[in-house]
Formats: sequence, structure tokens, C-alpha cells
Amino acid sequence: MEKNEALAALSALGQETRLDVFRLLVVAGEEGLLAGQISDALDLRANTLSANLTILLNAGLVHNKREGRAIRYFSNMQGMRGLLDYLTKDCCGGAPDGCL
Repeated sequence: MEKNEALAALSALGQETRLDVFRLLVVAGEEGLLAGQISDALDLRANTLSANLTILLNAGLVHNKREGRAIRYFSNMQGMRGLLDYLTKDCCGGAPDGCL
């Protein structure tokens, strides 16, 4: 992960609604959730959810899959691992095992 990608991910997660959406998708796991399910669970208007999902998509923290007229969203754990790896890359002088 590059610095600009890390900044985009941190910025995306630095907003309450987007953090709630991401955490909800993490809990949903591999099944993901339809946009309507996310909206219902978090009591969000469709346009508000759409704007926030777009930011999370652009930050590489979620991905989606079209199912007919609906869209299912999933957390992108590979993107989150990339962010965590970037943040801890030089932990403990390059020996992160020593940080435990």
C-alpha cells in the first residue's frame, strides 16, 4: 500500500457513518449485505448510504457485486490488512514480533 492509499483509507474510516458501515460489513462476513439491509440496520437514507459507500469503495475498504437490480457489499479485508501492514511496517525497528 502506498501513502496516498493509506490516507484515503484512514480518511474514509475517520467519519462515523462510514466506520459504522465498514464494521457492519465486517460482522456480515463473506455473505456481505445488500444496500437496503445496510440502510435498514443503520437507519440511513439511501442517498446518504450511497455517498458513503462510494467513498469506502474508492478507498479500497469495500467491494460490491450486482445481484439483479440490487447491489451486495462486502468488507475488503485484504484492503484493511494492507492498511494495517502499512501502519505497522517499521514497528519496533522492523521487528514487529518484538512488539507483542
